[in-house]
Amino acid sequence: MKLGDIRTIGVVGAGQMGRGISHVCARAGYHVLLVDVADPPLTEALTTIRGGLERAVERGNLTPHQAGEALALIHPVTRLDQLRVAQLIIEAIPEDLALKQDLFAGLDRICEPRAVFASNTSSISITKLGAASGRPDRVVGLHFMNPAPVMRLVEVVRGLQTSEQTMTLALDFTTQLGKTAVVAKDAPGFIVNRILIPMINEAIFVLQEGVASAQDIDLAMTAGTNHPVGPLALADRIGLDTVFAICEVLYQDLGDSKFRPCPLLRRYVETGRLGRKSGRGFHLYEASGDGCEVVGRRP
Repeated sequence: MKLGDIRTIGVVGAGQMGRGISHVCARAGYHVLLVDVADPPLTEALTTIRGGLERAVERGNLTPHQAGEALALIHPVTRLDQLRVAQLIIEAIPEDLALKQDLFAGLDRICEPRAVFASNTSSISITKLGAASGRPDRVVGLHFMNPAPVMRLVEVVRGLQTSEQTMTLALDFTTQLGKTAVVAKDAPGFIVNRILIPMINEAIFVLQEGVASAQDIDLAMTAGTNHPVGPLALADRIGLDTVFAICEVLYQDLGDSKFRPCPLLRRYVETGRLGRKSGRGFHLYEASGDGCEVVGRRP
């Protein structure tokens, strides 16, 4: 399959990443089938995407007509079998290997034989997902950064059996979206999270040990090292459950104690403090009038 053959994109999962990827694909002119198990998350996703497009209009990055056209290209659906018309399916469900393997096996039974499957996983093996798919040569990692409409980078990850044709398609597609691609082999955490997650985890250890407050840890990294956002605020944006899941994968697959999840991170996840999406993580958040979340007072 070549880039010109792709007309319809299937995005599985209407969470934070799925809605962001749908937004990006629609802005590039693709028809998007956004799949989730029920209507409420799909309705919420469309509201978020609409808000993002409206802000792009306010900033002068889109005309109202272009924003309307992009929104009209996104079609929410609740049945996986509706993806049989898609040429490229991007999975954006929770970081659970068994869940993703079941999805890819199911997609193989539904989709046309030459359709390509991509995973937005931030740490799980593309090779393992390919093995479950029945078409390992047509499985590739497309790891978008969060938030997908804003961040320029996409990690294109080659599984052990990913074909050259699939890699070429993935790289061309990334360019078509206006993103910057980097190629990574199928290693735990790929490039970004292999480097980023230990830094975030260490910042949580610094907080747990009482070395500094969450506010001062973030300020130290923004004012002291020119990071655009502090590690704890970034963890809240990613989702503490996702950060914890990536830590676990890195720790289990690499066997190095430096990747051991901080106990404080584990406790926060177990008590539902997941960051922006729950309103509370290392900082507090509240919904603003336009649907954006803003940092509030300290927890």
